[in-house]
Amino acid sequence: MPDAPTKPSKTAQNLNAKDSPFISMLNRVLSPLVRLCLANGITYTIVNEVIKRVFVHEADALQPGSPEHGRVSRISTATGINRYEVTRLTRQETALQITRKQPLASEVIARWTTETAYRDADGHVLGTIKRLGAEPSFEALAREVTRNVHHRSMMDELIRLGSISYDEQLDLVSVRRHNFVPADDSLQMFDFLGNNVGDHLNAAVTNVMHNGTSHLEQAVFADELSAESLHLLTPLIMCHWKKLHDELIPAINTLIDADAHAGRQQDRRIRIGLYSYSESTTDAATVQHLKTTRRFRKSTSKDSSA
Repeated sequence: MPDAPTKPSKTAQNLNAKDSPFISMLNRVLSPLVRLCLANGITYTIVNEVIKRVFVHEADALQPGSPEHGRVSRISTATGINRYEVTRLTRQETALQITRKQPLASEVIARWTTETAYRDADGHVLGTIKRLGAEPSFEALAREVTRNVHHRSMMDELIRLGSISYDEQLDLVSVRRHNFVPADDSLQMFDFLGNNVGDHLNAAVTNVMHNGTSHLEQAVFADELSAESLHLLTPLIMCHWKKLHDELIPAINTLIDADAHAGRQQDRRIRIGLYSYSESTTDAATVQHLKTTRRFRKSTSKDSSA
């Protein structure tokens, strides 16, 4: 005997009604994350637990300095999570672990590919440098980044990630990729995704909540392109990113050194990025999204449309 159909809850009925712009936004933001979860065997049950933890954490953070008495009730009221679950989550040590700094290995590659000491007379990046000695050497480069990790350990990590190679016979180190993308290390790729997308989303959300003036968060959007045209755009995008990357890193390093020399409190961070994404416009979901985008294209100030 087949199961009787379940009557949808009031929440589900509200969601099944005509989507509000907010619900539509949630669908677009969550869909790629759900796709990644399914690809890695992460079930709804696990994601639901994570979401509850985040809701509790953020609701608690909204009222800093509030007395401990009534904390569970305040969080339960704000989140809609029952008091039993809030008590369980607040009693556990479930503080969110947020990585703020990029891996040291990425800093080594960034300095190698941007600092003038590691360029030839024509301004090109030195593809191969000696392992030991004064700069330009890998030892000097690693020491610029940190003195807490031996340069050999740093070199071994970058070799493992496929970013550099080492000629033991000549004692020379060569850069293989000018951009640090640890494609063979899924853990670091997840860190990058969380840090980069997390900060991008933080910028966008803060702008929405504070009249769009807090952070730079803009994009160029275009449709009606061919695959051939997208292929032509790719090198242009990479050219602009390389110029931005190569100018920003030395400038930021100079500012960090100046702050340290002046004894200023160094308690601020910044993440600056550029991204591109392209897809087919023929599937139903994308067509609907494009219709929505076109509807709001002229009224939004966040996107510059082509």
